[in-house]
Amino acid sequence: MPILNWIGKDKVINHHLDIPFHTLNEEYKFTSPQPSPKGEGVEVSYSPPLEGLGEANKIIHADNLLALKSLLPQYEGKIKCIYIDPPYNTGNEGWVYNDNVSDPKFKKWLKQVVGKEGEDLTRHDKWLCMMYPRLKLLHKLLADDGAIFISIDDNEQASLKLICDEIFGNRNFIGTFIINSTPNARDYGHIGKMHEFCMFYSKNCDELTTNHLPEIEKYFKYNDNKGGYNIHPLYNSNVAFTPLNRPNLFYPFYLNPNKKIDNDFYEISLTQSEGLVEIYPPTSVKDNVQFVWRWGRIKAEENINEEIIGYKNSDGEFRIIQKMRTSEKVIRSIFNEKTNTSRKGTAEVEEVFNKKTFSFPKPVKLLEDILYAATDKNSIILDSFAGSGTTAHAVLNLNKQDGGNRKFILIEMEDYANSITAERVKRVINGYADKEGTGGSFTYYTLGERVLDDDNNLNPNLTLAKIHQYIWYADTHTAYNGTATAEGYLGKHIYTGIYFNYKPTEVTVLNEAYLTNVKELCEQYIMYADMCLLPEKLLQKHNIIFKKIPRDINKL
Repeated sequence: MPILNWIGKDKVINHHLDIPFHTLNEEYKFTSPQPSPKGEGVEVSYSPPLEGLGEANKIIHADNLLALKSLLPQYEGKIKCIYIDPPYNTGNEGWVYNDNVSDPKFKKWLKQVVGKEGEDLTRHDKWLCMMYPRLKLLHKLLADDGAIFISIDDNEQASLKLICDEIFGNRNFIGTFIINSTPNARDYGHIGKMHEFCMFYSKNCDELTTNHLPEIEKYFKYNDNKGGYNIHPLYNSNVAFTPLNRPNLFYPFYLNPNKKIDNDFYEISLTQSEGLVEIYPPTSVKDNVQFVWRWGRIKAEENINEEIIGYKNSDGEFRIIQKMRTSEKVIRSIFNEKTNTSRKGTAEVEEVFNKKTFSFPKPVKLLEDILYAATDKNSIILDSFAGSGTTAHAVLNLNKQDGGNRKFILIEMEDYANSITAERVKRVINGYADKEGTGGSFTYYTLGERVLDDDNNLNPNLTLAKIHQYIWYADTHTAYNGTATAEGYLGKHIYTGIYFNYKPTEVTVLNEAYLTNVKELCEQYIMYADMCLLPEKLLQKHNIIFKKIPRDINKL
Protein backbone atom coordinates (compact mmCIF):
# COMPACT_ATOMS: atom_id res chain seq x y z
CA MET A 1 0.00 0.00 0.00
CA PRO A 2 1.44 3.41 -0.93
CA ILE A 3 2.38 5.55 2.07
CA LEU A 4 2.37 9.34 1.96
CA ASN A 5 5.29 11.19 3.55
CA TRP A 6 5.58 14.91 4.18
CA ILE A 7 7.67 17.28 6.27
CA GLY A 8 6.53 17.00 9.87
CA LYS A 9 4.81 13.60 9.58
CA ASP A 10 7.16 11.94 12.05
CA LYS A 11 6.20 14.60 14.61
CA VAL A 12 2.42 14.24 14.25
CA ILE A 13 1.94 10.54 13.54
CA ASN A 14 1.45 9.82 17.26
CA HIS A 15 0.65 13.35 18.38
CA HIS A 16 -2.90 12.35 19.29
CA LEU A 17 -1.41 10.35 22.18
CA ASP A 18 0.26 13.48 23.57
CA ILE A 19 -2.89 15.61 23.52
CA PRO A 20 -3.91 16.20 27.16
CA PHE A 21 -7.35 15.19 28.34
CA HIS A 22 -9.61 18.11 29.14
CA THR A 23 -12.96 18.27 30.79
CA LEU A 24 -15.90 20.04 29.15
CA ASN A 25 -17.74 22.83 30.90
CA GLU A 26 -21.50 22.95 30.42
CA GLU A 27 -22.53 26.53 29.70
CA TYR A 28 -26.25 26.05 29.11
CA LYS A 29 -28.89 23.61 28.01
CA PHE A 30 -31.40 24.55 25.33
CA THR A 31 -34.72 22.74 24.96
CA SER A 32 -37.63 23.16 22.60
CA PRO A 33 -40.17 25.75 23.75
CA GLN A 34 -42.73 24.65 26.31
CA PRO A 35 -46.02 26.40 27.11
CA SER A 36 -45.64 28.74 30.05
CA PRO A 37 -47.70 28.04 33.22
CA LYS A 38 -49.86 31.07 32.47
CA GLY A 39 -50.42 30.04 28.88
CA GLU A 40 -48.77 33.24 27.68
CA GLY A 41 -46.67 32.22 24.72
CA VAL A 42 -43.62 29.99 25.17
CA GLU A 43 -40.52 29.76 27.28
CA VAL A 44 -37.06 28.51 26.43
CA SER A 45 -35.60 26.43 29.21
CA TYR A 46 -32.03 26.77 30.44
CA SER A 47 -30.68 24.43 33.06
CA PRO A 48 -27.86 24.92 35.57
CA PRO A 49 -24.63 23.04 34.78
CA LEU A 50 -24.90 19.29 35.15
CA GLU A 51 -22.21 16.82 36.20
CA GLY A 52 -21.02 14.43 33.51
CA LEU A 53 -21.63 14.43 29.79
CA GLY A 54 -24.25 11.81 29.09
CA GLU A 55 -25.34 10.83 25.60
CA ALA A 56 -27.36 13.86 24.52
CA ASN A 57 -27.03 16.42 21.75
CA LYS A 58 -23.93 18.57 22.21
CA ILE A 59 -22.40 21.65 20.67
CA ILE A 60 -18.82 22.22 21.79
CA HIS A 61 -16.93 25.46 21.30
CA ALA A 62 -13.29 24.40 21.36
CA ASP A 63 -10.27 23.45 19.29
CA ASN A 64 -11.45 20.22 17.74
CA LEU A 65 -8.20 18.40 18.48
CA LEU A 66 -8.64 19.02 22.21
CA ALA A 67 -12.39 18.49 22.11
CA LEU A 68 -12.07 15.14 20.31
CA LYS A 69 -9.65 13.93 22.98
CA SER A 70 -12.06 15.08 25.70
CA LEU A 71 -14.82 12.93 24.16
CA LEU A 72 -12.87 9.68 24.35
CA PRO A 73 -13.77 8.73 27.95
CA GLN A 74 -17.48 8.86 27.10
CA TYR A 75 -17.57 8.00 23.41
CA GLU A 76 -14.64 5.84 22.33
CA GLY A 77 -16.02 3.26 19.91
CA LYS A 78 -19.58 4.62 20.16
CA ILE A 79 -19.94 7.03 17.23
CA LYS A 80 -21.97 5.40 14.47
CA CYS A 81 -21.39 8.08 11.83
CA ILE A 82 -18.88 10.89 11.43
CA TYR A 83 -19.26 13.62 8.83
CA ILE A 84 -16.61 16.31 8.48
CA ASP A 85 -16.17 19.17 6.05
CA PRO A 86 -12.59 20.26 6.78
CA PRO A 87 -10.85 23.22 5.11
CA TYR A 88 -10.16 22.41 1.46
CA ASN A 89 -6.80 24.21 1.54
CA THR A 90 -7.42 26.17 -1.66
CA GLY A 91 -4.77 28.74 -0.85
CA ASN A 92 -7.34 31.53 -0.58
CA GLU A 93 -9.42 30.62 2.43
CA GLY A 94 -9.40 32.18 5.86
CA TRP A 95 -9.37 29.07 8.03
CA VAL A 96 -7.68 29.43 11.39
CA TYR A 97 -4.88 27.10 10.33
CA ASN A 98 -4.41 29.24 7.22
CA ASP A 99 -1.83 28.90 4.49
CA ASN A 100 0.26 31.83 5.73
CA VAL A 101 0.27 30.44 9.26
CA SER A 102 -0.80 33.84 10.52
CA ASP A 103 -2.95 32.45 13.30
CA PRO A 104 -0.93 32.54 16.53
CA LYS A 105 -2.47 29.30 17.79
CA PHE A 106 -1.19 27.40 14.79
CA LYS A 107 2.22 29.08 14.96
CA LYS A 108 2.56 27.94 18.55
CA TRP A 109 1.34 24.45 17.72
CA LEU A 110 3.78 24.04 14.82
CA LYS A 111 6.67 25.25 16.96
CA GLN A 112 5.82 22.92 19.84
CA VAL A 113 4.96 19.81 17.84
CA VAL A 114 6.87 19.98 14.56
CA GLY A 115 9.75 22.14 15.72
CA LYS A 116 12.11 24.05 13.43
CA GLU A 117 11.01 21.95 10.44
CA GLY A 118 7.68 23.77 10.65
CA GLU A 119 9.32 26.85 9.15
CA ASP A 120 9.82 24.98 5.87
CA LEU A 121 6.37 23.44 5.54
CA THR A 122 4.34 24.05 2.41
CA ARG A 123 0.62 24.68 2.81
CA HIS A 124 0.04 21.02 1.92
CA ASP A 125 2.43 19.85 4.65
CA LYS A 126 0.66 22.09 7.13
CA TRP A 127 -2.76 20.79 6.13
CA LEU A 128 -1.61 17.19 6.56
CA CYS A 129 -0.06 18.00 9.94
CA MET A 130 -3.40 19.49 10.97
CA MET A 131 -5.55 16.61 9.68
CA TYR A 132 -3.56 13.54 10.69
CA PRO A 133 -3.95 13.62 14.50
CA ARG A 134 -7.61 14.60 14.17
CA LEU A 135 -8.30 11.61 11.93
CA LYS A 136 -6.52 9.34 14.41
CA LEU A 137 -8.85 10.49 17.19
CA LEU A 138 -11.89 10.19 14.93
CA HIS A 139 -10.88 6.62 14.18
CA LYS A 140 -10.81 5.83 17.91
CA LEU A 141 -14.24 7.38 18.43
CA LEU A 142 -15.84 5.51 15.53
CA ALA A 143 -17.86 2.37 16.32
CA ASP A 144 -16.83 -0.94 14.80
CA ASP A 145 -19.90 -0.82 12.54
CA GLY A 146 -19.52 2.90 11.92
CA ALA A 147 -18.70 5.04 8.90
CA ILE A 148 -16.91 8.33 8.26
CA PHE A 149 -17.64 10.74 5.40
CA ILE A 150 -15.18 13.49 4.51
CA SER A 151 -15.94 16.29 2.05
CA ILE A 152 -12.97 17.56 0.04
CA ASP A 153 -12.03 18.96 -3.37
CA ASP A 154 -9.10 18.53 -5.78
CA ASN A 155 -6.58 20.42 -3.63
CA GLU A 156 -6.14 17.66 -1.04
CA GLN A 157 -8.25 14.78 -2.36
CA ALA A 158 -5.27 12.60 -3.34
CA SER A 159 -3.39 13.25 -0.08
CA LEU A 160 -6.50 12.68 2.01
CA LYS A 161 -7.09 9.31 0.32
CA LEU A 162 -3.59 8.14 1.20
CA ILE A 163 -3.66 9.17 4.86
CA CYS A 164 -7.16 7.69 5.28
CA ASP A 165 -5.94 4.43 3.76
CA GLU A 166 -3.17 4.49 6.34
CA ILE A 167 -5.40 5.28 9.32
CA PHE A 168 -8.62 3.41 8.45
CA GLY A 169 -7.09 0.75 6.18
CA ASN A 170 -7.50 0.67 2.42
CA ARG A 171 -9.81 -2.36 2.65
CA ASN A 172 -12.22 -0.11 4.57
CA PHE A 173 -12.40 2.41 1.73
CA ILE A 174 -16.00 2.08 0.53
CA GLY A 175 -16.01 4.70 -2.22
CA THR A 176 -15.98 8.35 -3.24
CA PHE A 177 -19.09 10.39 -3.91
CA ILE A 178 -19.05 13.08 -6.57
CA ILE A 179 -21.24 16.03 -5.63
CA ASN A 180 -22.41 18.44 -8.32
CA SER A 181 -21.99 21.39 -6.00
CA THR A 182 -21.80 24.10 -8.66
CA PRO A 183 -23.92 23.19 -11.71
CA ASN A 184 -23.12 26.47 -13.49
CA ALA A 185 -19.39 25.89 -12.87
CA ARG A 186 -16.78 28.25 -11.50
CA ASP A 187 -15.39 29.64 -14.74
CA TYR A 188 -11.84 30.48 -13.82
CA GLY A 189 -8.56 28.73 -14.52
CA HIS A 190 -8.44 26.00 -17.13
CA ILE A 191 -11.45 23.98 -15.92
CA GLY A 192 -14.89 25.15 -14.95
CA LYS A 193 -15.19 23.36 -11.61
CA MET A 194 -18.62 21.84 -10.98
CA HIS A 195 -18.01 19.15 -8.39
CA GLU A 196 -16.55 18.21 -5.04
CA PHE A 197 -15.84 14.83 -3.46
CA CYS A 198 -16.96 13.05 -0.32
CA MET A 199 -14.90 10.05 0.79
CA PHE A 200 -16.59 7.13 2.53
CA TYR A 201 -14.65 4.85 4.90
CA SER A 202 -15.80 2.26 7.40
CA LYS A 203 -14.18 1.31 10.69
CA ASN A 204 -14.58 -2.36 9.77
CA CYS A 205 -16.10 -3.14 6.37
CA ASP A 206 -17.12 -6.61 7.59
CA GLU A 207 -19.47 -5.04 10.14
CA LEU A 208 -20.71 -2.08 8.10
CA THR A 209 -24.40 -1.92 7.27
CA THR A 210 -26.13 0.77 5.24
CA ASN A 211 -29.75 1.63 4.52
CA HIS A 212 -31.40 2.15 1.17
CA LEU A 213 -32.70 5.63 0.48
CA PRO A 214 -36.44 6.08 -0.10
CA GLU A 215 -37.47 7.03 -3.62
CA ILE A 216 -40.30 9.52 -3.37
CA GLU A 217 -43.09 9.11 -5.95
CA LYS A 218 -41.21 6.39 -7.81
CA TYR A 219 -42.68 5.47 -11.21
CA PHE A 220 -43.49 1.80 -11.79
CA LYS A 221 -43.83 0.64 -15.39
CA TYR A 222 -45.82 -2.52 -14.62
CA ASN A 223 -48.63 -3.52 -12.30
CA ASP A 224 -50.12 -6.78 -11.04
CA ASN A 225 -52.49 -7.77 -8.25
CA LYS A 226 -49.81 -6.87 -5.66
CA GLY A 227 -49.17 -3.40 -7.04
CA GLY A 228 -46.55 -1.64 -9.13
CA TYR A 229 -43.14 -3.01 -10.08
CA ASN A 230 -40.21 -2.64 -12.42
CA ILE A 231 -38.10 -5.51 -13.73
CA HIS A 232 -34.48 -6.45 -13.18
CA PRO A 233 -32.46 -9.46 -14.48
CA LEU A 234 -32.16 -12.27 -11.96
CA TYR A 235 -28.54 -13.04 -12.81
CA ASN A 236 -25.64 -11.61 -10.80
CA SER A 237 -23.45 -9.46 -13.06
CA ASN A 238 -20.47 -9.53 -10.69
CA VAL A 239 -17.76 -11.54 -12.47
CA ALA A 240 -16.33 -12.55 -9.09
CA PHE A 241 -19.24 -14.98 -8.69
CA THR A 242 -19.10 -17.98 -11.02
CA PRO A 243 -20.36 -21.59 -11.07
CA LEU A 244 -16.98 -22.61 -9.63
CA ASN A 245 -17.37 -20.65 -6.36
CA ARG A 246 -21.20 -20.43 -6.29
CA PRO A 247 -22.38 -23.79 -7.69
CA ASN A 248 -25.69 -23.51 -5.79
CA LEU A 249 -26.54 -20.41 -7.85
CA PHE A 250 -26.04 -22.07 -11.23
CA TYR A 251 -29.04 -24.08 -12.46
CA PRO A 252 -31.58 -23.90 -15.33
CA PHE A 253 -35.06 -22.42 -15.55
CA TYR A 254 -37.56 -23.64 -18.13
CA LEU A 255 -39.75 -21.11 -19.96
CA ASN A 256 -43.00 -21.84 -21.77
CA PRO A 257 -42.99 -19.64 -24.91
CA ASN A 258 -46.64 -20.50 -25.55
CA LYS A 259 -47.98 -19.38 -22.19
CA LYS A 260 -47.98 -15.68 -21.48
CA ILE A 261 -49.00 -14.14 -18.18
CA ASP A 262 -49.56 -10.52 -17.11
CA ASN A 263 -47.96 -7.81 -19.24
CA ASP A 264 -46.61 -10.17 -21.88
CA PHE A 265 -44.39 -12.08 -19.49
CA TYR A 266 -43.96 -15.83 -19.68
CA GLU A 267 -44.57 -18.69 -17.29
CA ILE A 268 -41.44 -20.45 -16.03
CA SER A 269 -40.65 -23.67 -14.18
CA LEU A 270 -37.73 -25.41 -12.51
CA THR A 271 -38.80 -28.73 -14.03
CA GLN A 272 -38.02 -29.68 -17.61
CA SER A 273 -40.77 -30.84 -19.95
CA GLU A 274 -41.43 -30.95 -23.69
CA GLY A 275 -41.66 -27.61 -25.47
CA LEU A 276 -40.00 -25.55 -22.75
CA VAL A 277 -36.95 -23.35 -23.37
CA GLU A 278 -33.97 -24.01 -21.08
CA ILE A 279 -32.48 -20.80 -19.67
CA TYR A 280 -29.19 -20.41 -17.79
CA PRO A 281 -27.62 -17.15 -16.65
CA PRO A 282 -25.86 -15.38 -19.57
CA THR A 283 -22.11 -14.90 -19.88
CA SER A 284 -20.38 -11.53 -19.75
CA VAL A 285 -19.73 -10.07 -23.19
CA LYS A 286 -16.42 -8.51 -22.21
CA ASP A 287 -14.75 -11.36 -20.31
CA ASN A 288 -16.83 -14.36 -21.42
CA VAL A 289 -17.31 -15.21 -17.72
CA GLN A 290 -20.31 -17.36 -16.88
CA PHE A 291 -22.68 -15.50 -14.56
CA VAL A 292 -24.82 -17.14 -11.84
CA TRP A 293 -28.27 -16.32 -10.43
CA ARG A 294 -28.78 -14.03 -7.44
CA TRP A 295 -31.23 -16.49 -5.88
CA GLY A 296 -30.81 -20.16 -4.98
CA ARG A 297 -33.27 -22.91 -6.00
CA ILE A 298 -35.30 -22.85 -2.78
CA LYS A 299 -35.99 -19.12 -2.91
CA ALA A 300 -36.69 -19.35 -6.64
CA GLU A 301 -39.22 -22.15 -6.09
CA GLU A 302 -41.01 -20.10 -3.41
CA ASN A 303 -41.37 -17.07 -5.72
CA ILE A 304 -41.70 -18.61 -9.17
CA ASN A 305 -44.26 -16.91 -11.43
CA GLU A 306 -44.98 -14.45 -8.65
CA GLU A 307 -41.80 -12.44 -8.08
CA ILE A 308 -39.67 -14.04 -10.83
CA ILE A 309 -41.00 -14.63 -14.34
CA GLY A 310 -39.86 -15.07 -17.94
CA TYR A 311 -39.33 -12.15 -20.30
CA LYS A 312 -38.29 -11.61 -23.94
CA ASN A 313 -35.86 -8.73 -24.36
CA SER A 314 -35.51 -6.37 -27.33
CA ASP A 315 -33.03 -8.76 -28.97
CA GLY A 316 -35.62 -11.54 -28.90
CA GLU A 317 -33.76 -13.47 -26.19
CA PHE A 318 -35.57 -15.05 -23.26
CA ARG A 319 -34.45 -13.97 -19.78
CA ILE A 320 -35.47 -14.59 -16.18
CA ILE A 321 -36.35 -11.36 -14.42
CA GLN A 322 -37.31 -10.29 -10.90
CA LYS A 323 -40.19 -7.95 -10.12
CA MET A 324 -38.70 -5.01 -8.21
CA ARG A 325 -41.40 -3.50 -6.01
CA THR A 326 -39.26 -1.50 -3.65
CA SER A 327 -39.39 2.29 -3.44
CA GLU A 328 -35.84 2.36 -2.11
CA LYS A 329 -32.41 2.51 -3.71
CA VAL A 330 -28.80 2.11 -2.67
CA ILE A 331 -27.17 5.51 -2.15
CA ARG A 332 -25.67 6.63 -5.48
CA SER A 333 -22.06 7.67 -6.00
CA ILE A 334 -23.10 10.85 -7.82
CA PHE A 335 -25.16 13.55 -6.09
CA ASN A 336 -26.52 15.42 -9.09
CA GLU A 337 -29.73 16.94 -7.70
CA LYS A 338 -30.18 20.69 -7.31
CA THR A 339 -30.85 20.11 -3.60
CA ASN A 340 -27.16 19.26 -3.16
CA THR A 341 -25.61 22.46 -4.48
CA SER A 342 -23.65 25.08 -2.57
CA ARG A 343 -26.22 27.66 -3.65
CA LYS A 344 -28.94 25.60 -1.98
CA GLY A 345 -26.94 25.39 1.25
CA THR A 346 -26.37 29.14 1.25
CA ALA A 347 -30.07 29.81 0.66
CA GLU A 348 -31.03 27.51 3.53
CA VAL A 349 -28.84 29.34 6.03
CA GLU A 350 -30.09 32.71 4.76
CA GLU A 351 -33.64 31.51 5.34
CA VAL A 352 -32.81 30.51 8.90
CA PHE A 353 -31.23 33.88 9.77
CA ASN A 354 -33.12 36.06 7.28
CA LYS A 355 -29.77 37.36 5.99
CA LYS A 356 -26.51 36.10 4.50
CA THR A 357 -24.55 34.68 7.38
CA PHE A 358 -22.22 31.88 6.28
CA SER A 359 -20.18 31.12 3.17
CA PHE A 360 -20.48 27.78 1.36
CA PRO A 361 -22.45 25.74 3.91
CA LYS A 362 -23.37 22.20 2.91
CA PRO A 363 -27.03 21.70 1.92
CA VAL A 364 -29.25 19.86 4.38
CA LYS A 365 -30.50 17.27 1.87
CA LEU A 366 -26.96 16.08 1.19
CA LEU A 367 -26.42 15.40 4.89
CA GLU A 368 -29.87 13.85 5.28
CA ASP A 369 -29.12 11.30 2.55
CA ILE A 370 -25.68 10.44 3.94
CA LEU A 371 -26.94 10.12 7.52
CA TYR A 372 -30.05 8.15 6.51
CA ALA A 373 -27.86 5.65 4.65
CA ALA A 374 -25.26 5.30 7.40
CA THR A 375 -27.22 5.43 10.67
CA ASP A 376 -30.14 3.90 12.50
CA LYS A 377 -32.72 5.76 14.58
CA ASN A 378 -30.59 5.67 17.75
CA SER A 379 -27.19 6.50 16.30
CA ILE A 380 -24.72 9.08 17.57
CA ILE A 381 -23.42 11.38 14.82
CA LEU A 382 -20.29 13.53 15.14
CA ASP A 383 -19.18 16.56 13.14
CA SER A 384 -15.90 18.05 14.34
CA PHE A 385 -15.79 20.83 11.68
CA ALA A 386 -19.34 21.93 12.37
CA GLY A 387 -19.42 25.30 10.61
CA SER A 388 -22.98 26.58 10.38
CA GLY A 389 -24.46 23.41 11.93
CA THR A 390 -25.86 21.67 8.84
CA THR A 391 -25.22 18.23 10.36
CA ALA A 392 -27.39 18.99 13.39
CA HIS A 393 -30.07 20.45 11.10
CA ALA A 394 -30.11 17.17 9.12
CA VAL A 395 -30.23 15.03 12.28
CA LEU A 396 -33.17 16.98 13.67
CA ASN A 397 -35.01 16.77 10.34
CA LEU A 398 -34.53 13.01 10.13
CA ASN A 399 -35.74 12.50 13.69
CA LYS A 400 -38.86 14.50 12.94
CA GLN A 401 -39.50 12.53 9.74
CA ASP A 402 -39.20 9.02 11.16
CA GLY A 403 -39.53 9.48 14.94
CA GLY A 404 -35.86 8.64 15.46
CA ASN A 405 -33.69 9.42 18.44
CA ARG A 406 -30.40 10.15 16.68
CA LYS A 407 -27.99 12.33 18.66
CA PHE A 408 -25.50 14.86 17.32
CA ILE A 409 -22.19 16.14 18.61
CA LEU A 410 -20.90 19.30 16.93
CA ILE A 411 -17.46 20.81 17.50
CA GLU A 412 -16.66 24.30 16.26
CA MET A 413 -13.58 26.26 17.26
CA GLU A 414 -14.44 29.60 15.67
CA ASP A 415 -16.00 32.44 17.65
CA TYR A 416 -19.32 32.00 15.83
CA ALA A 417 -19.92 28.64 17.55
CA ASN A 418 -22.67 30.17 19.68
CA SER A 419 -23.90 33.02 17.47
CA ILE A 420 -24.22 30.96 14.27
CA THR A 421 -23.75 27.23 14.89
CA ALA A 422 -25.80 26.98 18.09
CA GLU A 423 -28.20 29.74 17.06
CA ARG A 424 -29.08 27.90 13.85
CA VAL A 425 -29.82 24.73 15.80
CA LYS A 426 -32.05 26.70 18.20
CA ARG A 427 -34.04 28.11 15.31
CA VAL A 428 -34.40 24.71 13.65
CA ILE A 429 -35.70 23.30 16.94
CA ASN A 430 -38.10 26.21 17.45
CA GLY A 431 -39.10 26.77 13.84
CA TYR A 432 -38.14 29.60 11.47
CA ALA A 433 -39.66 31.41 8.50
CA ASP A 434 -42.54 29.13 7.49
CA LYS A 435 -40.79 25.96 8.74
CA GLU A 436 -42.28 24.11 11.69
CA GLY A 437 -39.84 23.40 14.49
CA THR A 438 -38.35 19.94 14.80
CA GLY A 439 -38.33 19.97 18.59
CA GLY A 440 -35.34 18.67 20.50
CA SER A 441 -32.61 19.97 22.75
CA PHE A 442 -28.85 20.34 23.08
CA THR A 443 -26.24 21.28 25.62
CA TYR A 444 -23.60 23.89 24.86
CA TYR A 445 -20.08 23.26 26.15
CA THR A 446 -16.73 25.02 26.22
CA LEU A 447 -13.35 23.47 26.90
CA GLY A 448 -12.66 23.01 30.59
CA GLU A 449 -9.53 22.36 32.61
CA ARG A 450 -6.96 19.70 31.91
CA VAL A 451 -7.32 16.44 33.79
CA LEU A 452 -3.55 16.15 34.32
CA ASP A 453 -1.07 19.00 34.61
CA ASP A 454 2.34 19.24 32.91
CA ASP A 455 3.78 16.90 35.56
CA ASN A 456 1.00 14.36 34.92
CA ASN A 457 -0.58 14.99 38.29
CA LEU A 458 -4.33 15.16 38.80
CA ASN A 459 -5.84 18.60 38.62
CA PRO A 460 -7.05 19.30 42.18
CA ASN A 461 -9.77 21.60 40.87
CA LEU A 462 -11.69 18.74 39.25
CA THR A 463 -14.81 17.33 40.84
CA LEU A 464 -14.71 13.75 42.04
CA ALA A 465 -17.20 12.75 39.36
CA LYS A 466 -14.91 13.97 36.58
CA ILE A 467 -11.88 12.30 38.14
CA HIS A 468 -13.80 9.03 38.37
CA GLN A 469 -14.74 9.26 34.69
CA TYR A 470 -11.09 9.67 33.73
CA ILE A 471 -9.74 6.94 36.04
CA TRP A 472 -12.36 4.44 34.87
CA TYR A 473 -11.64 5.21 31.21
CA ALA A 474 -7.86 4.96 31.74
CA ASP A 475 -8.27 1.40 33.03
CA THR A 476 -11.15 0.13 30.91
CA HIS A 477 -11.41 2.34 27.79
CA THR A 478 -15.13 2.41 28.41
CA ALA A 479 -17.44 5.14 29.66
CA TYR A 480 -18.12 5.43 33.38
CA ASN A 481 -21.80 5.68 34.12
CA GLY A 482 -21.78 4.52 37.72
CA THR A 483 -21.59 6.18 41.12
CA ALA A 484 -18.65 5.59 43.42
CA THR A 485 -19.18 4.42 46.98
CA ALA A 486 -17.86 6.34 49.96
CA GLU A 487 -14.91 3.92 50.06
CA GLY A 488 -14.05 4.71 46.44
CA TYR A 489 -15.38 1.55 44.78
CA LEU A 490 -16.07 2.58 41.18
CA GLY A 491 -17.47 -0.73 40.00
CA LYS A 492 -16.59 -3.96 38.24
CA HIS A 493 -15.36 -4.15 34.66
CA ILE A 494 -15.56 -7.69 33.26
CA TYR A 495 -13.77 -9.49 36.12
CA THR A 496 -11.83 -6.56 37.64
CA GLY A 497 -13.02 -4.44 40.56
CA ILE A 498 -11.70 -0.87 40.57
CA TYR A 499 -11.17 1.08 43.79
CA PHE A 500 -10.07 4.72 43.90
CA ASN A 501 -9.07 5.64 47.43
CA TYR A 502 -8.81 9.41 47.06
CA LYS A 503 -9.30 12.37 49.38
CA PRO A 504 -8.51 15.81 47.98
CA THR A 505 -6.67 17.10 51.06
CA GLU A 506 -5.39 13.89 52.66
CA VAL A 507 -2.82 11.24 51.85
CA THR A 508 -4.57 7.91 51.37
CA VAL A 509 -3.11 4.52 52.17
CA LEU A 510 -3.81 1.03 50.88
CA ASN A 511 -3.49 -1.19 53.95
CA GLU A 512 -5.23 -4.15 55.55
CA ALA A 513 -7.80 -1.88 57.18
CA TYR A 514 -8.81 -0.55 53.75
CA LEU A 515 -9.24 -4.11 52.45
CA THR A 516 -12.11 -4.58 54.88
CA ASN A 517 -14.09 -2.22 52.59
CA VAL A 518 -13.98 -4.76 49.77
CA LYS A 519 -17.49 -6.18 49.44
CA GLU A 520 -17.60 -7.24 45.78
CA LEU A 521 -15.87 -10.55 45.01
CA CYS A 522 -13.74 -10.15 41.88
CA GLU A 523 -11.07 -12.21 40.20
CA GLN A 524 -8.78 -9.19 40.16
CA TYR A 525 -8.62 -5.72 41.71
CA ILE A 526 -7.11 -2.41 40.67
CA MET A 527 -6.67 -0.22 43.73
CA TYR A 528 -5.53 3.39 43.73
CA ALA A 529 -4.08 5.20 46.74
CA ASP A 530 -1.26 7.58 47.50
CA MET A 531 0.73 4.91 49.33
CA CYS A 532 0.67 1.12 49.65
CA LEU A 533 1.63 -0.61 52.93
CA LEU A 534 0.57 -4.10 51.88
CA PRO A 535 3.35 -6.67 51.38
CA GLU A 536 3.84 -8.01 47.87
CA LYS A 537 2.72 -11.51 48.88
CA LEU A 538 -0.63 -10.18 50.10
CA LEU A 539 -1.12 -8.22 46.87
CA GLN A 540 -0.45 -11.36 44.86
CA LYS A 541 -2.69 -13.49 47.07
CA HIS A 542 -5.70 -11.27 46.42
CA ASN A 543 -4.75 -10.41 42.80
CA ILE A 544 -4.47 -6.70 43.64
CA ILE A 545 -2.76 -4.30 41.26
CA PHE A 546 -1.72 -1.19 43.18
CA LYS A 547 -1.61 2.11 41.28
CA LYS A 548 -0.35 5.30 42.80
CA ILE A 549 -2.73 8.23 42.44
CA PRO A 550 -1.05 10.66 40.03
CA ARG A 551 -0.46 13.65 42.31
CA ASP A 552 2.29 15.30 44.32
CA ILE A 553 1.49 14.35 47.91
CA ASN A 554 4.23 16.67 49.15
CA LYS A 555 1.85 19.53 48.47
CA LEU A 556 -0.88 18.13 50.72
